[in-house]
Amino acid sequence: MANTTFNGPVRSQNGFQSVTVSPTTGDVTIDASFGATTSVTNLTATNLVFTDQNHPTTAAINATATATAAQVATGYITSTSASPVTITLPTGTLLGAQIGATRGTVLELYVDNTAGASTVTMAVATNGILSSAAVDTAGSFGDLTIAAGATGLARFTIMFSSATAYVFTRTA
Repeated sequence: MANTTFNGPVRSQNGFQSVTVSPTTGDVTIDASFGATTSVTNLTATNLVFTDQNHPTTAAINATATATAAQVATGYITSTSASPVTITLPTGTLLGAQIGATRGTVLELYVDNTAGASTVTMAVATNGILSSAAVDTAGSFGDLTIAAGATGLARFTIMFSSATAYVFTRTA
């Protein structure tokens, strides 16, 4: 089948499917289905990964711990602890493998401490580098501490310099 180029929105009442056809058997494999309620979580284009901002899956970390790669890959971590919590990110190797990272892959991570009663502090592990913007000045974009309560929401950007190493920066 030939490629088709559209000018304007493409609409369908029954969704869309991305398929692969075997050149030897002709068997059709559905690679991805997009329907009315589909949420695209990993759309790869030019080695960048754009993540869904609706976060249908979240991870709860309510005690000092190293987050698993799967928890960080959800893009949204909550904490409701009454005690201070330090969340250490997984190694660059583990996180990179979890999300299929390559150089230039970007993952946004939200940490929600609005229901917590104490601070959450973020830390990096092996092959994680704090960006030069990461400073311990309260209220700055580099601040790694998330307050409890109404202002306790932070966004971090994790940008991979290779499949196994990342730079970590608070961006909001």
